[in-house]
Amino acid sequence: MSSNLRIDIDRLQARLAELADIGGIAGTEGCARLAFTDEDRMGRDLVITWMRDLGLEVTIDVLGNAVGIMAGQVDGPPVMCGSHIDTVRTGGRYDGNLGVLAGLEIIETLRAAGVTPKRALAVAFFTNEEGARFSPDMLGSLAYVGGIPVEEALAIVGIDETTVGDELVRIGYDGSAPLPGLVPHTFFELHVEQGPVLENEAVTIGAVNSVQGISWTDVSVVGQSNHAGTTPMTMRKDPGFVAAACATFVRHLCEELGGTQVGTVGRVEFSPNLVNVVPASASFTVDLRNTDEALLQHAERRFHDFLNKTAAAEECTYETRTLARFEPVEFDRELVSLVARTASELGYSVRTLPSGAGHDAQMLARVCPTAMIFTPSHDGLSHNPAEYTAPEDLEAGANVLLQAMLQVAQA
Repeated sequence: MSSNLRIDIDRLQARLAELADIGGIAGTEGCARLAFTDEDRMGRDLVITWMRDLGLEVTIDVLGNAVGIMAGQVDGPPVMCGSHIDTVRTGGRYDGNLGVLAGLEIIETLRAAGVTPKRALAVAFFTNEEGARFSPDMLGSLAYVGGIPVEEALAIVGIDETTVGDELVRIGYDGSAPLPGLVPHTFFELHVEQGPVLENEAVTIGAVNSVQGISWTDVSVVGQSNHAGTTPMTMRKDPGFVAAACATFVRHLCEELGGTQVGTVGRVEFSPNLVNVVPASASFTVDLRNTDEALLQHAERRFHDFLNKTAAAEECTYETRTLARFEPVEFDRELVSLVARTASELGYSVRTLPSGAGHDAQMLARVCPTAMIFTPSHDGLSHNPAEYTAPEDLEAGANVLLQAMLQVAQA
């Protein structure tokens, strides 16, 4: 390590709190800033104001991704860090936001110390990482690296029947920078773990070596609506039963496969959704994840076989639609080792682990060396207003990010 520089945790926490006030959830420390909402626009405005106050050259691309660059001593692609500032409807104040605002804190720390690294540094926030309003998740970073055509991304229809393109125009973030975007020299993402491992093992820093593969499927089942009291069980065509059976199957499948296999039925809707009526239709989502692509494909096949068999037995029809599908990602080994070594040199306990959640870093890994840094999440909570990471852990993560970026930028 070549520098004794450290971030100012009070300044970082102040920014986290100010951003969390936008879309704040009453009675909690959480916030709700779904992508392309008015709250998202206000959050973007605030962060870009901070970027410009720090003298960064800010560009906004056609999908609303924002990149702020601090020039280095030599020309060339920047060492970039970043994450996202959109949230789920029941979001915490750290998920995504930490990775962006820690980047700004690093820039301010360097400015205050009069340090200009050899390579440029960049801080980015990417559009619609959560996928809570528009699928797929990590949409902005996927487009940034050329993983989805811009026209296709702009045409995506959300849960409220709006489109990405129309909403970008409405909030004023249909930028002019082209996509794919500038390829960084390297990319780092600091993030709260969103799981219990680091806290349970009393470890301060996670050096993330991989991200699980993700499979999101939307299922619509159609049967026959009928009277709940007069229709014999043997004569029903009940899509509600099919949905319930599939939800139970997903749980049993994950228990059978074990390892890193996880699965969730996160949204279920019945129509007409009445207590005394056999549903006419049911729709639900299935989220399957695994660090092993072959095992993830096996889980997908098993689920679809079960859905087909169960719907046929109930004399229902069904349709499926893929909302998101990403293979597992391995991060750059040298950068993962750098994160672990940097944490140890700063006196923090560290362990290597995979990420169970999807992140923008997995998209950037397609185009440049990439790594992630995790800090503990209290009780493993995230996507919850009670999400909490202690100040000393926030400080540790930001200092590891600072030193790792500096080492690469000065090399």
